[in-house]
Amino acid sequence: MTEISYPEISFIRSNIPKISQLSDDIIAMEQSGIYTNYGPINQKFEKRLIEQMFGGIGQCVTVCNATIGLMMALKYVTRHTTPNRTPYIIMPSFTFAAAAHAVLWAGFIPLFCDIDPQDWMASHQAEDELLHRYDGEVAAIFPYATFGNATDITRYTALEKKTGIPAVIDAAASLGAHDAQGQGFGSGSPHAIVCSLHATKTMGIGEGGFIYANNPDMIAALRAMGNFGFGQVRHATMPGLNSKLPEIGALLALSGLDHLDNVVRKKICIEQLYYELLPGFEFQHQRGTRTSYQFLPVRLPASLIPHRSAILERMKNRRIGTATYFSPHLHEQSYFAAHSKAGDLSTTRALSASIVSLPLWHEMTPEMVHYVCQEFLSACAAYGM
Repeated sequence: MTEISYPEISFIRSNIPKISQLSDDIIAMEQSGIYTNYGPINQKFEKRLIEQMFGGIGQCVTVCNATIGLMMALKYVTRHTTPNRTPYIIMPSFTFAAAAHAVLWAGFIPLFCDIDPQDWMASHQAEDELLHRYDGEVAAIFPYATFGNATDITRYTALEKKTGIPAVIDAAASLGAHDAQGQGFGSGSPHAIVCSLHATKTMGIGEGGFIYANNPDMIAALRAMGNFGFGQVRHATMPGLNSKLPEIGALLALSGLDHLDNVVRKKICIEQLYYELLPGFEFQHQRGTRTSYQFLPVRLPASLIPHRSAILERMKNRRIGTATYFSPHLHEQSYFAAHSKAGDLSTTRALSASIVSLPLWHEMTPEMVHYVCQEFLSACAAYGM
């Protein structure tokens, strides 16, 4: 293939509907005089989201961003507990800072568990060991569907039935992903599934998100919590804050649903091409039938770990965007190290030290992917691969 040089291949390119193409809907919104407070556009988006992405099963409530959604969901499931008696929430350290911040804001202490070496999600064995070690002190379990992978929700349903300890699923990058049965990830879940609509996600609106559950009482309570805790008219009956998604955000989200499936399909083709062009590298083992990647996570061989920074610098010099999600992992970050506890994190440390994230956005051409892989292999070869 003829070598092609590109001006720049960005790490992430947002997929946000063009506001300029929604002028008629914006005019209608202005004429209605309704801009927030779970308005008609928001209601339309929630209804269509359930039908299109979750097979018509369950309910959801939008939020202004997924971090607020995580805070609310954790607050809800721990509402009958006392932080000074059950201070810990078990979660992986291989995740984004928002998750640990949400635990701390909810009044609890992150208790970091190790991850599975294949799927990079919370290790069930590590969770069980911490549950045993901190028996009676765990308020909730907070797994992460890493990079949109399909974590085993049935495990957490059975665990809650056995122990009484509830779960919240951080599914920030999961919209568009499918579980092992080919359904939208989270479909039918009794647990809160929190998804992000941030600009970096497969379907972005700038800032936003939603909480899904097949649990009408939970969603009704979360909707009230997100409206200042008003369980009655202008009467706070529970903890509350303001998490409402503005109507303009709901309008963008509604438009985004028109294109979501096509975008995911394009990204899957790009993902598969990466696998073909980088056969010597280790990738995440997927538990579902479809993952909606924001970027392509790949693991460097052990011999290249000391040279990771230099490899990424070479990619930068070739004007190719890369990153290292999630490195440093949370327990390596000073604030969380000082405000958390952790079990053994040996697998987490090993993966975090070797992870590289390559660009994967739906407008990438096969030629671009070939170029990225060519430069990545060349950079790795310079250090002995």
